[in-house]
Formats: sequence, structure tokens, C-alpha cells
Amino acid sequence: MAKKVIAVLFGGQSSEHEVSKVSAANVISKINQDKYTVIPIYITKEGHWLLYDGPVENIKNDNWQKYATSAIISPDATHKGIFRIVGDKLKLIPIDLVFPVLHGLNGEDGTIQGLLELAKIPYVGCGVLSSAVSMNKAYTKIVVDRIGVDQAKFVVVYRNEVENNIESCIEKIEQIGEYPLFIKPACAGSSVGVSKAHNRDELVDALWVAAKEDRTILVEENINGVELECAVLGNSEVKASAIGQVLPAAEFYDFDAKYNNKESKTVIPAPIPENKADEIREKAVKIFKALDGRGLSRVDFFMEESGRIVFNEINTLPGFTPISMYTMLFNEIGISTEELVDKIIDLGFSRNED
Repeated sequence: MAKKVIAVLFGGQSSEHEVSKVSAANVISKINQDKYTVIPIYITKEGHWLLYDGPVENIKNDNWQKYATSAIISPDATHKGIFRIVGDKLKLIPIDLVFPVLHGLNGEDGTIQGLLELAKIPYVGCGVLSSAVSMNKAYTKIVVDRIGVDQAKFVVVYRNEVENNIESCIEKIEQIGEYPLFIKPACAGSSVGVSKAHNRDELVDALWVAAKEDRTILVEENINGVELECAVLGNSEVKASAIGQVLPAAEFYDFDAKYNNKESKTVIPAPIPENKADEIREKAVKIFKALDGRGLSRVDFFMEESGRIVFNEINTLPGFTPISMYTMLFNEIGISTEELVDKIIDLGFSRNED
């Protein structure tokens, strides 16, 4: 029987481009080559699509790009494949599934999912609506508000308000409560553009930083507590992982603390009472289902000293590097990364069946 063909998309036009390359190299190396033929498709920061045939370990650097050829996924549902472009010639390569290892904008926000829906090609992970709502922290908050899960008090402001009437923004924001406050672009991933403001001057600076990243800005009260993460896996039947604790090297877990500062650490399993771990798993699954999740996600929380569990955010295409929390949380409960990747692919093929 012929092997099914999986296209792995990586890179992309987001601030998490470099992380995506490391994630993709790890994913590709864990795909069962006896079952699947893998076609890596790299999307440059400028949005150019390239098909790569070389060794997977070279994906982490850019030396291979001169050996790649242009290729695009056709939105025509009768093609169900990739057009490889060599000069003025097109060659159609049929594909059975897409595994988008694209973090952040133009990958985790429903855009690539919309293309794949048009093309009628099965794919891994959440659909258009789920991806878009989960990527937008402000809309995620609105959904989670309706299902009775605790979260930080918040206010949403917009770039045009910051530009035209920042005094009104400040007045609205300060109704949340006392400083410090967290300021986040609604649709930026990996804590890009996120600031912690300890006073009004820092709030003003933070609003301008966030406004450069997105037109919608989320401002939240500060939650004092340990940072905890839970991975989920499934379509209609969802499995939750062990719980991990984040020990950020910086004041909060920003992009640098996540990917560059070696002083940041994770503890798996998190040293918390088992009843609290169970509560986090239950809430992670509840949030994932409320957002119509499919395949995989990582759901992040805080636990206050009182034991109250507070939802932070959800990532529908979390990091998949060898040291990413998503894979390690399932490794902790006896699911290898190879098994995890195989299950995620199976869930992609059956994502619309239940």
C-alpha cells in the first residue's frame, strides 16, 4: 500500500519564525517514515513558499534554501495538492494531510486553516474559528467568561484610542485596579509586545509597544501565583497531560525568557497538590472544548497562594521543539514524542468525523 503524503509547513511571517524551524525539524524527525512520505514546505519571512528535499537537520539553518524550489498549496479543491514551480513549469504533487508547524500570526490564527478548508485537504489542529478566537486573547477571554473559569480582570482598548485619546484609555484601564498591570497585543504569540506596567508612565509606554504589534490591546490585572501549563490532545474525546510549572528567569515569561534565557526552567510534574492538578486538567479540557478545539493545544494557568486556579491563555499550535512544554508534559505520562506526533496526525485525518 502506498504511503500517505504529509506536507509540513514551517517558518512563516510571524515573530516566531525561528522557533517554528526548530519545531518543524523535531516534528519531521518524529514522523513515522514507514507510514508517511514527508514534504517540508518552508515559508520565508516575506511569504515565499519553498519545497525542500534535503536532510531534516538542515532545517534549523538557512543554508539549504538555495537548493529549494518554489511550491504552493493550491486552493482548488479538485487539485488536493502542491504545485512545485520550476521555471515556467508546474508539477502537481498530491498530498493527503498538512501538518502546519506555524506559530503565531499567519499560521495559528485561522488563515492557513482557511486555505486548507478551501483546498479540501485534511490538516492537523484547530479549525478556522477555533484558531482565530484562540489566537485573539481578547475574544478568548469573552468565551472563557461564559463557562465559569476564573481569569484575570481585563479591559480591551484599541490602537486608534491610544493614538487619538490616550487619557481616556488610561482612565478606562485604571478601573481594573491597582498597578502592576499586564499589557498584551491581542494577537501576538510567545509574549511578543507584552509589558508589565508598574505605574502610569510605564502603562503609556507599554500601550505604544503593544499598538505596534496589533490594533487590539488587552490589559489585565496582575495575578500573583505560580505559572502552570497543561497540554491537551484529542477531538471529541480529549486527554490532558501532566501539569508543568514555569520558573521564568525574568519578571514574567516573555519571549526572551522562553527562548533565550537559559536561567528559565520548567518543573514536570509541577509540585502542586493532586486535587489542584486534576482541577487544572479539567479546566484545560473545558476551555479547549468551549473553543471548539481539535487535535492539540497547550492551556496556561496561574495558581494563587490561596489555591485559586486562574486561566491565562491557550496556544493552539504550541512549540514543538525538543524542550517545549507540550511534548514534555505528555512524555511525563508515558507518551513518547513519536507516539504523540503519530496520534496528532491520526486526529488530523479524523478531525471532522466527530
